[in-house]
Amino acid sequence: MGVEPENTLRSFRRAEQAGMDAIELDLHLSKDGALVVMHDADVDRTTDGSGPIAERTLAELRELDAGGGERVPVFEEVLDAVGSPIQAEIKDVAAARALAEVIHARSLVERVEVSSFHDEAVAEIARLVPGVRTVLIASRWGADVVDRAKAVGAGTLALGIRRVTLEVVENAHANGVRVIGWVVNTEERLRLARALGLDGVTTDFPEIRRAARLSG
Repeated sequence: MGVEPENTLRSFRRAEQAGMDAIELDLHLSKDGALVVMHDADVDRTTDGSGPIAERTLAELRELDAGGGERVPVFEEVLDAVGSPIQAEIKDVAAARALAEVIHARSLVERVEVSSFHDEAVAEIARLVPGVRTVLIASRWGADVVDRAKAVGAGTLALGIRRVTLEVVENAHANGVRVIGWVVNTEERLRLARALGLDGVTTDFPEIRRAARLSG
C-alpha cells in the first residue's frame, strides 16, 4: 500500500514483481457473501464511496474506484492474479467459514495462511480446515499472548513492532511459536526486528526487501 492503491490487484502484482515472500491481504464479507478484499469495514478510506461493506452487494462494490481506476477485488481474483503465497486476514467467524470453503475448493492449504486479531476466528478456521497454518495478530497484548496463540493452534504471532520485547519473542520461540512484526517500513525498524530475532516482518514498501539484503 505504500506504492500502489491498497488491497488492489495492482498492488499485489507489484509486490510479487518485487520478489516479496508472501502477500498479506484483508477479507470482509459483502452483503451477498462475497469475500471482498479490503482492510476497513467501511469503504470510505480506500474508495470513492461511503458506508459499510456489509451493506453493499458485490455488484455495488464493483462500481467503486479503489484508487487509480482499480476495482475492489474478491479473494478468488487475487488467487488467479498472482502465484505468491498469501496471508489472508479475516475479521470475523463468518468470513472464516467463507474462506474455508474456498480453501477446500481450490486445495489451498499449502498456499494460504490465515490470520486474525480474533482468537475465535483463528480457532474456527483451524477447525474447518485441518492443517491450515494460522496466525494470531495483536496490537496490544498481555503476558498470556503466547498461551493464547497455543490455545487456538496458531503457529505464528504477528505483533505490533513498537511493543514487541525480547522476552515475548524468546517465550514464543521456547513454545514453538514464530513471531513476525508489523509494520516495518524503515531501516531502523528493520534493525530492531533483527535485534529481536523476529522470524519475519510485514511492510508497505517493497524496497525494504532490498534494504534487508544490503544490510544482511
